[in-house]
Amino acid sequence: MSTDTASVELVGEETAENVARAALLAALTGAFAYVSFPNPVSPAPVSLQVLGVFLAGLLLGPVWGGVSMALYLAAGAVGAPVFAGGSAGVAVLWIQPTSGYLWSYPVAALLVGAIAHGGLQLRESVPRSIPRLVGAMVVGTAVIYAFGVGVMSFVLDMTLQKAFLAGAAAFIPAEAFKIAAAIGVVRSDQIVAE
Repeated sequence: MSTDTASVELVGEETAENVARAALLAALTGAFAYVSFPNPVSPAPVSLQVLGVFLAGLLLGPVWGGVSMALYLAAGAVGAPVFAGGSAGVAVLWIQPTSGYLWSYPVAALLVGAIAHGGLQLRESVPRSIPRLVGAMVVGTAVIYAFGVGVMSFVLDMTLQKAFLAGAAAFIPAEAFKIAAAIGVVRSDQIVAE
């Protein structure tokens, strides 16, 4: 009696590739967290994590971009030092001044991907329209700020206005840089070809 397992495929090739890409973007976001420095007017540091969120949505699309950021949060929750400054653990996600930002990442990546790709399906290539890309990332930034400012206001017992100034307005120049960097990455193959 012979058992041939060569033809058994437990997970489709496309799914395996998407999981690998999602894990790669989650790891990249964790690496971006190490590029972090204190913001003198905010309890939240400036880091490149949001660039990872943008790239996940743009490169993986809404579904797998969101999955990627959920993997990122899960890795940090179980102890991988992937949050800002190399921090890790469930405590970072549980009612800290910066917890809201982290919890927003899967939602923001999903929305960035949905807007950039015009729906929940991943297109073969990333759209090249700069206004569409910028619009997608501005919406993603608004979601990140809404979660972050809301939680910061609650945890630090601040008014929403003070939390907005410390948790959103203080980061706008950094976000503009991240949006420009994401556009550069997404359009880099087109720039090289020209």
